Amino acid sequence: VYEIPRELRGRTRGGDGTDMTVESNLGQRQFSRRAFIATTTIAAGAALTACGRTATTAEPLQTQPTGVPSSLDAAIQAAESARPHTGRMVTATLTPGPVTADLGGRVVNTLGYANTIPAPVIRANVGDELQVAVTNKLDKPTSMHWHGIALQNNMDGAMPATPNIPAGAEFTYKFSVPDAGTYWAHPHTGVEADTGLYLPLIIDDPKAPADYDAEWIVMMDDWTDGVGRSPQTILEDLKKGGMGAMGGGGESKLLGGDPGDVIYPYYIINGRIPDAPTSFAAKPGQRIRIRFINAGADTAFRVALAGHKMTVTHTDGFPVVPTEVDALLLGMGERYDVIVTAGDGVFPLVALAEGKNALARALLSTGAGAMPEPGFRPSELNGRIGTVDMFTAPPEARLKFTKADTDYTAELTAAPTGYQWGVNGFYPDNKPFTVKQGQQATMTFTNKTRMWHPMHLHGHTFQMLNDKGELGARKDTVIVLPGQSVKIAIVADNPGYWPLHCHNTYHAEAGMANTFDYLN
Repeated sequence: VYEIPRELRGRTRGGDGTDMTVESNLGQRQFSRRAFIATTTIAAGAALTACGRTATTAEPLQTQPTGVPSSLDAAIQAAESARPHTGRMVTATLTPGPVTADLGGRVVNTLGYANTIPAPVIRANVGDELQVAVTNKLDKPTSMHWHGIALQNNMDGAMPATPNIPAGAEFTYKFSVPDAGTYWAHPHTGVEADTGLYLPLIIDDPKAPADYDAEWIVMMDDWTDGVGRSPQTILEDLKKGGMGAMGGGGESKLLGGDPGDVIYPYYIINGRIPDAPTSFAAKPGQRIRIRFINAGADTAFRVALAGHKMTVTHTDGFPVVPTEVDALLLGMGERYDVIVTAGDGVFPLVALAEGKNALARALLSTGAGAMPEPGFRPSELNGRIGTVDMFTAPPEARLKFTKADTDYTAELTAAPTGYQWGVNGFYPDNKPFTVKQGQQATMTFTNKTRMWHPMHLHGHTFQMLNDKGELGARKDTVIVLPGQSVKIAIVADNPGYWPLHCHNTYHAEAGMANTFDYLN
């Protein structure tokens, strides 16, 4: 369980530079577009250190062969220099490779950074610089995408901006972190996302008030690697069988019908199966901040804490007007922060695999009580369910968006035969979206398929727009239901070439991707 003591929350080191980090146990256009494909999850045996630095300016861009034109270098560097810089550094060393992990009595061979799923949290303060050295011990290329972070383009961890790391090679990601919030990291290469390669990334604001007593990071995942079919076999089966091979089964009103393509052997929270759940200890009456992260590849989770209401405070890292709910719906890649006031006893935290008739769970323990049966489903799951349209960013957290200079349409489609998904056509043969630095834009996702899609834009956060044109929650990943449209506002303030894709690992691999490219 990821628990950060209150007295250390929000700090990475003391003012004298002493390490205060807490670890828990938890080019060419056609070539570059073809090289991009993938999505979803990564892990880490991260050794974090912190050291003082005198420089407060941005580091120069690394020289590397990418598909992004060099004419954007100055603009990319200017955007990086404009971000906050504390002059301090947080470092981590990650070694993706084959690992053996215990999921709670079920030992699996998978890919990861350590023998724990997920890997230990990486934590920094706003304005700190991260330096993450990755040595690829896999027998194939890998990468590390910093999901939700508005970072410099060549550190994004996805082609075309960042080259993949070949087998046996090393690469150091180096970038500043401009915004507080709940984020995560995962590979953007093939179907590696559907393994143990993922970790939480938490950015603290030391100036923020400490209005809670304890913190619990909850990462939900669907699990097959080393237990059922391998992710690569699943993808091959889907491509061979076309849409008829989709095995998600079930039905979900919340998701507009079909819940997904894959039934998984297990659904887990913080690397543990329901029969052997992880437990978080607290005291009755304490205010607990729970950071929910959906690290799944094909599964939405409906999550609730038995006997408790949850007050939603953040969506995808950014504040919202506090809103009370009984449960929350999270698509792949989404994050929500909530506050709960702990009751007295043992309470299951249940993440229902939406529409798949299965669940993951963990326990909140504040006193005496029996552990509920593994299949127990709290009544809160059927209460007031939080979805994105219910939340609104307060004025201080809104984008500086006034009026759109341009409007984009992103049609989400599926091929009539075969297993192929698209965003205005099938990647990499579709036309990229293009934007100019400083423009304000709207984008309308129109889902013409029979399945829901969590759409994710790299390098930016966007803001939801309702039918009246009013700004809602700040997001970087949003669910688009079948037959429906979702409109977002974007401010083009981070130059580069940025992936835009469905965060279903298999949909992205089957063409449901595009890029959001800044013009020279």
